[in-house]
Amino acid sequence: MLEIPESHVLAQQLNETIQGKIISFVQAGQTPHSFTWYSDNPEGYDDLLAGKRIGISRGIGGMLETEAEDCRILLGDGVSPKYHEDSKKAPARHQLYPEFDDNTAITCTVQMYGGIWAFPEGTNDSPYYAAACEKPSPLTEAFDYPYFLSLRKEEDSRLSAKAYLATKQRIPGLGNGTLQDILFTCGIHPKRKMADVNEEEYHKMYDAVKSVLREMADKGGRDTEKDLFGQKGGYSTILSKNTLWSPCPRCGYELRKGNYLGGTIYYCEHCQK
Repeated sequence: MLEIPESHVLAQQLNETIQGKIISFVQAGQTPHSFTWYSDNPEGYDDLLAGKRIGISRGIGGMLETEAEDCRILLGDGVSPKYHEDSKKAPARHQLYPEFDDNTAITCTVQMYGGIWAFPEGTNDSPYYAAACEKPSPLTEAFDYPYFLSLRKEEDSRLSAKAYLATKQRIPGLGNGTLQDILFTCGIHPKRKMADVNEEEYHKMYDAVKSVLREMADKGGRDTEKDLFGQKGGYSTILSKNTLWSPCPRCGYELRKGNYLGGTIYYCEHCQK
């Protein structure tokens, strides 16, 4: 799933591979998928985008946005884009297929669910998109401790640490995947109530948000996800499906998992309080 590190890495890779190319053909909705969302009718994507030159791509929270002159292509967190040097070798099954003037192509496929939107610039009124565009990324200097402190409200005291970090678009693009190592790094259990997190621990949480997401991005994303070329990220996750039941790197006790707030959590019951 696309979260902050992966959207950052994919944007860099798109800028290196397709920036400046002209879209020759677009096919959207080729393979039906019940939980893929489009802007208007996907059959109109070719009319909207064909003939336009690709500009800058950027990671926006857990979304990936690419300029196409006066239009934008936006991929949501369940979409996996892949680059193909030879368009003739691209797979037949996909939810979005832009082909370029040099016979290269991108295929975008949706896993469980995801949005693939194409729209004229300035016409996307989604509050999730607006929040991702307006709020500072933890990968930037604007996301400093005073800003992180401003996110904490009195009513949030009833929330768990997981709910606080990964819901309500407090930090767009920080989701259930990346929060596992963040909470391990600062020693806070995902179920712990924010009312019990003191100021020193909250500062440690901030430091973990900044350092862990930066390391994930710098190493090409998490090893549980794949990049534009189908390669796994270089960041070795501490807590994920890859490390379940293995010894905790700090204390040596077995790492555990559970189901909480609609997703799987991984934790060390000795190191995370």
